[in-house]
Amino acid sequence: MLSFQRKNTIFAQGEPTDGVFFIQKGKVRLSVRSDAGKEATLGILHESDFFGEGGLAGQLLRMSSATAMTDCVLLHIEKKAMMRAMTLQPKLSAVFLKYLLKRNTRYQDDLVDQLFNSSEQRLARVLLLMARFGKEGVSEMLVPRLSQDTLAEMVGTTRSRVSFFMNRFRKLGFINYDIGDNLHVHSSLRMLFFMMTTE
Repeated sequence: MLSFQRKNTIFAQGEPTDGVFFIQKGKVRLSVRSDAGKEATLGILHESDFFGEGGLAGQLLRMSSATAMTDCVLLHIEKKAMMRAMTLQPKLSAVFLKYLLKRNTRYQDDLVDQLFNSSEQRLARVLLLMARFGKEGVSEMLVPRLSQDTLAEMVGTTRSRVSFFMNRFRKLGFINYDIGDNLHVHSSLRMLFFMMTTE
């Protein structure tokens, strides 16, 4: 079990792979940086998510960086221990495989989103994913506030467009900035997203 404070680096792109992480508590940001220094956010991970599993598929170096967005408690499982556990415990293998398949589907959805949806739709989807809407019993959620530059990276648009849409969402009551370091996302944003995608 490892603890990381908010903004601490968990691992950096290019470091040797040394196992898998499982989030017990907190939120983690995955990002990549190009040779030219441009950074992009791959996703925001939550409790019960795995990450850093590339080494299990033969990657020798980390292909992305992981940073604690909040104070985090993580379970670190070394590669050999994870491989042995999956061999001896079919239930663990099934859970891990199901997680990887769900995440693969999410990446496909991300690609479709980038290709076919407007930047406003993509921003609404990013906020809903971070707030974990769709999870049973969730009607509104606090998420760590990200800079508008980071949101622009995730959405694939400019900071000025993100600023415009965030102000619009706030005025319409879909989000609320006034809760400490968190952003309050309301379930009504989900209805707006579905309306936009069915137009």
